[in-house]
Amino acid sequence: MEDAVMSDLYVDRIADLRRRFATGLNARIDRIETAIQHSGNVSPDVLEQAHRDAHNLCGVGATLGYINTGTAARPVEQILLAAIKARRTHTSDESLRLRAAIALLRSTAAAEMVAGSQ
Repeated sequence: MEDAVMSDLYVDRIADLRRRFATGLNARIDRIETAIQHSGNVSPDVLEQAHRDAHNLCGVGATLGYINTGTAARPVEQILLAAIKARRTHTSDESLRLRAAIALLRSTAAAEMVAGSQ
């Protein structure tokens, strides 16, 4: 009986984490997008926060069942990390790739949120 109660608590806790993750998903993507739109005038801290947001989407998203969202966030994370490691803003080529990757990330996340709510 105790195992069943613990199992129910675990399932409820994961469901709550998934709901909270989904609730903040668009805001995280918005922060990433805002950071890259202002790349010429952005501080390294803003770029690093955008990278952390993308990195968290890769790991936490996949862990909570948003596997495609996590996969779609990976290119965003990698492009931002390359710029951070080189201590620069992203190049115009990277900017184009980031915009395309963020558009894919946004549509993938939206599809998974819809699928998760059904």
